[in-house]
Amino acid sequence: MNKALETLQVWFGKRLVIGVPYFWLLLFFAIPFLIVFKISFSWMQPIQPGYAPLFSWVEETQRFVATLNFSNYEVLLDDPLYLGTFLYSVKVAAISTVLCLLVGYPMAYAIARCPPTTRNLFLMLIILPFWTSFLLRVYAWIGLLKTNGVINNSLLALGIIDQPLTLLYTDFAVYIGIVYSYLPFMILPLYSNLEKHDLTLLEAAADLGASPVKSFFWITLPLSMPGIVAGCLLVFIPAVGEYVIPSLLGRTDQLMIGTVLSAQFFGARNWPVASAVAIALLIMLLIPIMLFQRYQRRELQAARR
Repeated sequence: MNKALETLQVWFGKRLVIGVPYFWLLLFFAIPFLIVFKISFSWMQPIQPGYAPLFSWVEETQRFVATLNFSNYEVLLDDPLYLGTFLYSVKVAAISTVLCLLVGYPMAYAIARCPPTTRNLFLMLIILPFWTSFLLRVYAWIGLLKTNGVINNSLLALGIIDQPLTLLYTDFAVYIGIVYSYLPFMILPLYSNLEKHDLTLLEAAADLGASPVKSFFWITLPLSMPGIVAGCLLVFIPAVGEYVIPSLLGRTDQLMIGTVLSAQFFGARNWPVASAVAIALLIMLLIPIMLFQRYQRRELQAARR
């Protein structure tokens, strides 16, 4: 009897531990997603809540009738604004991800090869920007990049340029803002991977006559691919839907999908089309999300071995 009760308690405890994250995902992801998905098939109306009910009660037939509106998704295909915005968002996110990788990989490599006493200090410096508001950090770049900002004034004082450069409200400013904001998401998974490498492999390669550069490209780089993929996806996925950085630093004649989404929700009050944009964006990001989960699962299996 006691053994059966103990087995039941263990079974219930495991289900309770597993059930907490599932309940969290159900409450804060699945239910909001279903609500947005439902709104994407409804009709716009000028009164609150901004969309017509999807299900209505018909007195004649005494049943609920669903009225689906597929024109919200047709707008995304017919209007070149949305396709151009999607492509521009993917382009900005891809270039920003490559820049984060080029900057973050040497930093992660250097931290992973540092002595353990100084390694924690460098990691703290990487995480330190998160202690301040994201919005304040983006606003700080306005002071640096504007016409009479710190960068232009410094270049003018050094005599490098004769007139101020146009840095703010450009693609360059957007790339700077995204790389600065998301660089820790690239460095941390890369460091986690590089720190676990067996350095005796590099010693063996050196004993066999391999140069440091050849050892890096034949040993270190292939072993760090899971960290590279994880870091790239952690940067690319949120960068596609970025709203704050393009709104404050970017061009006014070229919008990213996050800005269009906000304009439809809060400006035009067209909740059905905005919901369709959100669903299309989520579908577009499903592939990188699945790739991230795959590589994350592979790293967990490798760590267990």
